[in-house]
Amino acid sequence: MTPNSSPTPNRQNRLRRTVAALLLGSTVLTGPALAGWAASQAQLTATPPAVAMVQESPSTFADLAAKVSPAVVNIAATQEAKAAPRAQRGPGIPGFPPGSPFEEFFRQFQGPMGRDGGPDQNEQAPGPRGKGGALGSGFIIDPAGFVVTNNHVIDGASEITITLQDGTAMPAKVIGRDAKTDIALLKVEPKSPLPFVEWADSDTTRVGDWVMAVGNPFGLGGTVTKGIVSARGRDIHSGPYDDYFQLDAAINRGNSGGPTFDLAGRVIGINTAIYSPNGGSVGIGFAIPSNLAKDVVAQLKESGKVDRGWLGVRIQEVTPDIADSVGLSAAKGALVAEVTADSPAQRAGLRQGDVVLSYDGKPINTLRDLTRSVGNTKPGETVELKVMRGGKETAVKVSIDLMSDQTQVASAETGDGAGAQAEAAPVKGLKLAPLDQAARKRLGIGDDVQGVLVTGLAGNVDAAIRPGDVIARVGDAEVKSPADVRRQVTEAEKAGRKAVLMLINRQGNESFVALKLKA
Repeated sequence: MTPNSSPTPNRQNRLRRTVAALLLGSTVLTGPALAGWAASQAQLTATPPAVAMVQESPSTFADLAAKVSPAVVNIAATQEAKAAPRAQRGPGIPGFPPGSPFEEFFRQFQGPMGRDGGPDQNEQAPGPRGKGGALGSGFIIDPAGFVVTNNHVIDGASEITITLQDGTAMPAKVIGRDAKTDIALLKVEPKSPLPFVEWADSDTTRVGDWVMAVGNPFGLGGTVTKGIVSARGRDIHSGPYDDYFQLDAAINRGNSGGPTFDLAGRVIGINTAIYSPNGGSVGIGFAIPSNLAKDVVAQLKESGKVDRGWLGVRIQEVTPDIADSVGLSAAKGALVAEVTADSPAQRAGLRQGDVVLSYDGKPINTLRDLTRSVGNTKPGETVELKVMRGGKETAVKVSIDLMSDQTQVASAETGDGAGAQAEAAPVKGLKLAPLDQAARKRLGIGDDVQGVLVTGLAGNVDAAIRPGDVIARVGDAEVKSPADVRRQVTEAEKAGRKAVLMLINRQGNESFVALKLKA
């Protein structure tokens, strides 16, 4: 072959295969092997392996800080000083503002020497005689001067002043506030449009995402800290709608009401609380997610208050034992312990012992899922609930009412009751007796309460049942005598149940417990 001559077709094909093999770093494939390789490559192209999405770490937060900081404000609230002495606390530990919704949660972390963690408190500031001051943070969501902050920052304030990044100070008035979510909306009257920030979609925020917090810690003015989202869905027992982000960005006293931003400069949360054994940041802060906050803020802006839905039930957790006793494969849902008279739940036919599995098509896995779903429903809307009843799923349609300010969740009472000797052999360790008039008078049990009295325990009973409790139902059946209780327990054992559900009345409050039948 001369230099200018063309190779034959066969030589051309062999040359192409050789070059391809060299580029791929493999041996030359011919015939069936080549066909197999081509097929496998096509499959890989059609179904590429999953690749984890990585959020690139920014080399600097300077541009983001410059972009959003003008919309973050310092808030000074003047409050009437209270004559009551401040509660004693450990050295260097900040106190709780009166009525803070976070007192109960942080009291649980009380340690030795009276040291306890405090929520992200307002920095105390000096004020005129007879008055106290509090400093917090906020952010502008509208160029017309609407400012979002925490309710506990301005609660009880007689005067509120916000200060912009450039030092401009303006008086603010309260448009509305919501204690249940600790959110407040303020309004100032600027001479020109103000810089503002927008909400993010917090449902898309992932654990591990970068965030940046801006606020007024210890009254120092605009301070920027960065970190990541450490966890989602935290319940810190501050209210019925807890659904906090946990952050490791440094948040301290005075950061309350300030925003946490994503890398696009949108607000993903409102900094509200910290856990701290020493009064400073230890990398555990909590922020209200933007999707919860923006709905509340929108209602405050429109009407100055928040209207929430009301179902009219008292609910309790579904434990593994309760799940087994009602025929659920997993411990999920919300168990209806009590139905309020003349409530949407009663009118719709919800019953004690129903387990709510879904609400308006959304699964209910925990109590908070149902509480938030009902609260977020507009009064007057009709929704469908899927409930487990008698071992079968049933659909119930409910027209949700408006929850009034006086509506409260019933709380369980504690206490032991003394009763007469049981008239029958114990049932699974429960000493039982008929509920007669003597027992009613002795224990203060009303005539409206029906059932079987628990007079004592014979050995260890694997259930939260106490002497003085009244067993109203076992499974789906009402009981009026110890024999009724024994019969229902025996039937549950024959059906292969590991536990049986009992409706207990304790000092006027009803709740369900699961009595284990076998290991």
